[in-house]
Amino acid sequence: MEIGKVPNEILEKIVFSNIKNKRKEVLVSAAIGEDNGVIDFGDTVCVVSTDPITGTTKDIGKLAIHVSCNDISTNGAEPIAVLFTILCPPETTEKDLEIIMRDASEAAAEINVEIIGGHTEVTDSVNRVIVSTTVIGKQLKSKLYDYSKIKTGDKIVLTKYIGIEGTSIIAKELEDKLVEKIGKDNLDKAINMDSMLSVVKEGITAGRHNALYMHDITEGGIYGAAWEASRAINKGVIIYEDMIPIMDVTREICHILEIDPYRLISSGSMLIIIREEDFVNLQRELSNLDIKSTIIGEITDEGIYKIKGGEKSVVDSPGSDELYKALSLTNN
Repeated sequence: MEIGKVPNEILEKIVFSNIKNKRKEVLVSAAIGEDNGVIDFGDTVCVVSTDPITGTTKDIGKLAIHVSCNDISTNGAEPIAVLFTILCPPETTEKDLEIIMRDASEAAAEINVEIIGGHTEVTDSVNRVIVSTTVIGKQLKSKLYDYSKIKTGDKIVLTKYIGIEGTSIIAKELEDKLVEKIGKDNLDKAINMDSMLSVVKEGITAGRHNALYMHDITEGGIYGAAWEASRAINKGVIIYEDMIPIMDVTREICHILEIDPYRLISSGSMLIIIREEDFVNLQRELSNLDIKSTIIGEITDEGIYKIKGGEKSVVDSPGSDELYKALSLTNN
C-alpha cells in the first residue's frame, strides 16, 4: 500500500467492516468524513479523537497537540484533555524527549488543554520518534449535527488558506534545497505558517453560528476533505477552485516540487458547511479574530465536482498525500 492514510475504500472494506460491536451510548462512530467519536453523557456529550504524527520529524510535540484538538473542534466542541503517547527509538536522547514535551506543553497552553497522561516508551520497533495523541472534549448534546438540515445551495467555507501544515513541514524538512530557490525571507514565512495550525477558535465560533458540518482539512488536502465531506453528509458538493485562497509561498513551493497544493495536507484550515445567512455573521466574528474565511463552494444534489477556469470535472477519492511525494526528495 502507498505511504500515508489508508485509502477510504480500504477503510470501509477492511477496517470499518470489522467494527461489529455497538453500544447505545455511542452517538457517532467510525465513518468516512467523521473526525471524532461522540459518547452520550446525558445533556452533554464526550467528543474524542486520536491521531499520530508520522509525516515529519520536526516540531512533533506541537503538531500532535494541534492536529487532534483540531478534530475535536470540528464538532464545535471545546478540547479539554490530551493523552500523549511517545514511542522512541533507542538512539533518542533525553534532550530530544525534553524538546517534544516542552513544545507539546506550550501548544497545550495556547489552546487551554491539559495533558493528563499517556505512555512514553523506548522501543526498537520504530526507527524515529512517533507521537500519538487522544483528545477529549465536551459539547452540549443539543449542538450535535443533524445532516438532514443540510440543503442544496448551502455554502462551503474555508478558513485561512490551503496547504498550511504541508507548506511548513516541507519548508522545515527541505530547508537546504529550498532556500536558494525561494530566498530566506520566503522560507522563513513558509516555516512560520505553523503558527496558524490550530482551528479550535474557528471551530468553536462556527459552532455558535449554526454550522451544519465541519471537517479539519488534513491528508488529501481540500479536495480530499471535500470528497470525505460529501460521503459523510450523503449530498453532492461543488468546489470553485479559483476561489480557494492559497498563499504565494505555498504556490511557489508546490510549483518547484511539482506537487498539487490542492491535495496537500492542510491542518490549520477548516471546511465548514453553513447557510449563507449564518455565514455573514460568522465571517464578521472570525474577522474580529483575525481569521480569514472564504466561500469556496456549495452543496448540490449529488456528485463531487470542481470547477476550474469554467471547466467542470469530477473530484476523485483521495490518495496518498502530496506531502510524502515532497519528502521523498530528502533521500535524493
